[in-house]
Amino acid sequence: MDIFGKKNRYNLKDQGPKPCVVNIEQTTLQNPNYRTALWTGGYLQLTVMSIPVGGDIGLEVHPDTDQFIRVESGSGKAVMGASQENLTYQQFVVDGDAVLVPAGTWHNVINYGRSPLKIYTIYAPPHHPHGTVEKVKTDADETDKDK
Repeated sequence: MDIFGKKNRYNLKDQGPKPCVVNIEQTTLQNPNYRTALWTGGYLQLTVMSIPVGGDIGLEVHPDTDQFIRVESGSGKAVMGASQENLTYQQFVVDGDAVLVPAGTWHNVINYGRSPLKIYTIYAPPHHPHGTVEKVKTDADETDKDK
């Protein structure tokens, strides 16, 4: 059973690289963690995230990884640019929006809403270790610092 009392089609555990089917909307909405890797393959990774009110992903760049971010619930702002000081692309995002981040682009997604911002993201190639679960952003910051 999932947290909604419904039969869970998928659990919050990295299933990759074996084949699987996931109800991505339900799984994204039920995720309580800052980041949970759901599927990590050789060339692609799927994670779900819950960004708290006033929180953000954190300004970052992935030199060799394209990224797709989909907003399932909440609202926020996506910022992107060629450098940390040059974030020339800014767009408010809401439920149903997709954010496409080319490799080498500095980016951040900030929660400006009144509820957690629930998103899923696809990295190609994978960016996080298989099985990553970070309950809060400070866990992610510590992991990134160790890289």
